[in-house]
Amino acid sequence: MAKTEGAGEQKAPSPERVAAFQTGISAESRAAAYLMAKGYRILAKRYRTPHGEIDIVARRRSLIAFVEVKARPTLDDAAYAVTPRQQQRIVHAAQGWLAAHPEHAEFELRFDAMLIAPKRLPRHVLAAFDASS
Repeated sequence: MAKTEGAGEQKAPSPERVAAFQTGISAESRAAAYLMAKGYRILAKRYRTPHGEIDIVARRRSLIAFVEVKARPTLDDAAYAVTPRQQQRIVHAAQGWLAAHPEHAEFELRFDAMLIAPKRLPRHVLAAFDASS
């Protein structure tokens, strides 16, 4: 029987999208390793909620850091890639994470960015934005 493309079948992602996804996974791994070297414990990676995704949730002492990882050709390009709209999605996703993990409700919360560029050490931007952005 001949195979036909049905309405429910999905088209394969473009090579560009596949490359971007792989770059993102690699950048998140580099960011997590860097955070662990700085004494953080990784609680979650790629935590998905209906509101958005948090790249890394990390803990150090009584602090929970929600970390957005951006990989771009330069660190400056990566910094500009964390848009206000994206910040709001991350804040809403963090609220979902906290609702699912009430044992961390009393912790200090912070929204960080981890900027990744080729042949450069990651740049960890503490308190890159806050929940009121």
